[in-house]
Amino acid sequence: MNQAQTEKPATAIDVVVMAAGKGTRMRSVRPKVLHRLGGRALVARVLDTAARLGARHVVVVTGHGADAVEAAIDAEFAGMAPRFARQMPQLGTGHAVQQAVPALPDDGTVLVLSGDVPLIGEPALRALVAASGGERLALLTIEFEDPTGYGRVLRDAPTGQVLAIVEQKDATEAQRAVREVYSGVMAVPARQLKTWLARLDNRNAQAEYYLTDIVGFATTDGVPVVAHRIDDPVQVAGVNSPAQLAALERALQQRQAEALMADGVRLADPARFDLRGTLACGMDVEIDVNCVFEGAVVLGDGVRIGANCVIANARIEAGAVIHPFTHIDGEKAGATVGPDARVGPFARLRPGARLGAEVHIGNFVEVKNSTLADGAKANHLAYLGDATVGARVNYGAGSITANYDGANKHRTVIEDDVHVGSNCVLVAPVTIGAGGTVGGGSVVSKSTAPGALTVARARQTSFPNWPRPQKKQG
Repeated sequence: MNQAQTEKPATAIDVVVMAAGKGTRMRSVRPKVLHRLGGRALVARVLDTAARLGARHVVVVTGHGADAVEAAIDAEFAGMAPRFARQMPQLGTGHAVQQAVPALPDDGTVLVLSGDVPLIGEPALRALVAASGGERLALLTIEFEDPTGYGRVLRDAPTGQVLAIVEQKDATEAQRAVREVYSGVMAVPARQLKTWLARLDNRNAQAEYYLTDIVGFATTDGVPVVAHRIDDPVQVAGVNSPAQLAALERALQQRQAEALMADGVRLADPARFDLRGTLACGMDVEIDVNCVFEGAVVLGDGVRIGANCVIANARIEAGAVIHPFTHIDGEKAGATVGPDARVGPFARLRPGARLGAEVHIGNFVEVKNSTLADGAKANHLAYLGDATVGARVNYGAGSITANYDGANKHRTVIEDDVHVGSNCVLVAPVTIGAGGTVGGGSVVSKSTAPGALTVARARQTSFPNWPRPQKKQG
């Protein structure tokens, strides 16, 4: 939550995020707000939005799984973590906001959000805060063809003035026919909010303290109640079941795909595309089906990504081609694929992989914490770990760098223009001198001179007519 990058609001905004619910229908031991959408916890997405709004204070109300929720938020938002207020037991939405009251200054506008409504848009919230103006109760509403389960917005027929919100279980048949519903998001002056929260009771069908009852209090007290209506159901969609989570995931992915295509990215099928982080693309990028992008990924001009690739925390430079079924995950160290390089199919790049221009990494080759200079090639069935590989090196099939001695990692240096034959083991620490050749099947444990041919294997011995052992009978 980098407040330095956010716009300062005209009115101080203090955000309350309700994240105490159990989420029984998720059928999971994980707290509902920690389930992931597009690679991020639901509540993390809400907190991101609060940060973009320039919120002065953020209070997260926790309850079920509070320790896990608070730890996850602290870990992700280290240094800018919000305050926490615990709701134990959970006695309704009004009771939840009551727990946040001690952390809310009197001079701000309180924006109430839900930790399981992750895709609420910043423009809609700014418009809602503006509608409140620091002196009105503003509700975010939407019309549904089927409003089942939502609180209905009741208006005065002649004037259209909002009078109250009635919850589904407390509504009459006539009230249930109302299609305008309350989204669960409101902006309210803090001073009035505290007064109204103190007047809540639980005399209703669920014996809970409803936050929505403050609408009636506002009307009674002569405080204007306004509604900012939106028409995008995805923004107010909550997550209460795996099916709802999956539906929202697909809606998010479709929107991300459309945004990329609007910028010129060619997706073979936007319905078979997943972005679980950030993806920055240059011109003329092509992405085939069933690709997953995680963390921070940058694709340069003309990059082509084959089908069924998983790419995370990586930079792929202009003109590179990633063939199908390749797995790249740079994790914290990152991974880089140089210009016009070729990777895959079925290749794996791990953290610290740095490929130069026109490097070739072929099928079933794994690269970890290694640098390959321009034009180097490892085309088949090989492992390069903790290695520095020079320009134009040809690294043979089945060869490995033995970089781990059981306690420590060691580095292998392969200088420019070296040819390593098939099925070789380079036992680190070791340096293969420039222009050298390592004969196939060699185990090299000592550094070699530039230009040398190194063969380190036993002399072949054959025994004519050798009788192969037989199984004993009976």
